[in-house]
Amino acid sequence: MGEQGADIIDVGAESTLAQAARVDEAGQNSKLLPVIRALRESGIVVSAETYQPAVTRACLEAGANILNLTGADRTHELFRMVAAHDAAVIICYVQGRNVREVGDFDFSADPIVLMQDYFGRQTEIAVRNGVEKILLDPGLGFYYRNLQDNSVRVRHQMTVFLNTFRLRALGFPICHALPHAFEYFGEEVRCSEPFFAVLAALGKADLFRTHEVPRIKAVLDTLQVF
Repeated sequence: MGEQGADIIDVGAESTLAQAARVDEAGQNSKLLPVIRALRESGIVVSAETYQPAVTRACLEAGANILNLTGADRTHELFRMVAAHDAAVIICYVQGRNVREVGDFDFSADPIVLMQDYFGRQTEIAVRNGVEKILLDPGLGFYYRNLQDNSVRVRHQMTVFLNTFRLRALGFPICHALPHAFEYFGEEVRCSEPFFAVLAALGKADLFRTHEVPRIKAVLDTLQVF
């Protein structure tokens, strides 16, 4: 969901959970392509999450409007595919080759500065390869080993949400996935994404990835009163 209420459905065929099984390219395509085609036939804007070139190509050919890129490897090739289909790309911040191959998150420097450097390099490559529609995602839902502690992870997420405005200096809209924080919200878990949406909105995020569309819309509509 975007800040103006534009709806996008994001689909992916390989979980980013550390313990989840890997899915090969054929397996991803068999799951993704029928869904993408059906959604596009209904006029729905579709984002496809992958870091595999073969999956990217197949998803774009099936009609996906956006590549939700969760890897840092072979990006020249991936960006050329995006440009050839006049699609958009969400560049996710990943410390590693892809979201499934990360270790410890680097806390040696201000995380926003690290993200600015990463996004600066990747957007330069994307533009050089002809991509015209770019969004940036700080990747707050990815499973780094040293972000398993609940308080450390949530503190990091909240810090990045509130500092999102600093990434806007790069000149591209910012996308955020809203977390659940089960450990803190418990039975009230459906309140977690609206809570984090407030922080992200205060940080000037542009696009919100959520499972709670009506609730997030109500939050954003209310914040518009200011």
